[in-house]
Amino acid sequence: MARTTEVVFEPVDNERLANLCGALDENLRQIESAFDVSIARRGECFKLAGSPSQARLAAQALQSFYEQAGDHLTVDDIQLGLVEVINRKKIAESSPVSPTLLTRKTELHGRTPNQIEYLANIQAYDITFGIGPAGTGKTYLAVASAVDALERDLVERIILTRPAVEAGERLGFLPGDLAQKVDPYLRPLYDALYDLMGFDRVTKLFERGGIEIAPLAFMRGRTLNHAFIILDEAQNTTPEQMKMFLTRIGIGAKAVVTGDPTQIDLPRGNRSGLLEAREILSTVRGIAMTEFGKQDVVRHPLVARIVDAYDKETARLARQSIPPVGGVPG
Repeated sequence: MARTTEVVFEPVDNERLANLCGALDENLRQIESAFDVSIARRGECFKLAGSPSQARLAAQALQSFYEQAGDHLTVDDIQLGLVEVINRKKIAESSPVSPTLLTRKTELHGRTPNQIEYLANIQAYDITFGIGPAGTGKTYLAVASAVDALERDLVERIILTRPAVEAGERLGFLPGDLAQKVDPYLRPLYDALYDLMGFDRVTKLFERGGIEIAPLAFMRGRTLNHAFIILDEAQNTTPEQMKMFLTRIGIGAKAVVTGDPTQIDLPRGNRSGLLEAREILSTVRGIAMTEFGKQDVVRHPLVARIVDAYDKETARLARQSIPPVGGVPG
């Protein structure tokens, strides 16, 4: 049952109120979308209409953002802050402490219980699997952990790899040398590195071999010592490729495998190496598995709802024994 919750900020600070609301009340619209409430504002008085639990969370979000509103609030501040507000109670109940990472982004930390567990697992285990939907931070936090390990001299280099599989398309022949051919597949990894270390530092590390990015097919026959290795988009590996990758791990090495089982682009009938590894290795000592869900999405608030809607449709089709769009995953 909907009810109205009122939030009043006193004494009045017009600059903070302006920063809180954003241009054309854009920040308020983000809060409305995240908590499924409506917000009416008159001066320093905000009235929130919605279910009691959601209105209470929206009020907490307003209070939290108002405290930060001495400076300009960016879209990132709002969307990441919303994730923290939503997960604040769960984090408090489980009392986890997010590991501190040494990167250019000093405020980087786990924002949900699963993200905090993921970061802790990466530091504690030699091989960690991060499995879940898009937007949960699997790849970004893995790259951040690799940067942290490199900055602390725990490893000598970072190696990033992924299978070169198109997302449901056939791009055909790609011109250029090897680097230019594989760059489109590895672009998300480049983006994370530039964000966490800066363009100049990443360029220098590439030049001296401190960072290496390669397609998975080029990993065969190698033994990777004193390296932090990340296999991204692992749902598109075959079981043979996954076994090959995991057996590349050498002395002093740490590996993270990330993937989304709902976005498998392998030819129909091929089993995903990620799904098989999850079954086979779940009880092996020294390997950690972190499972993410829609509650861990840290992108636009709508992404969590999109993931939820697709999950419900997949479950509906499964009950009717109808293959989901794109064929049976794995």
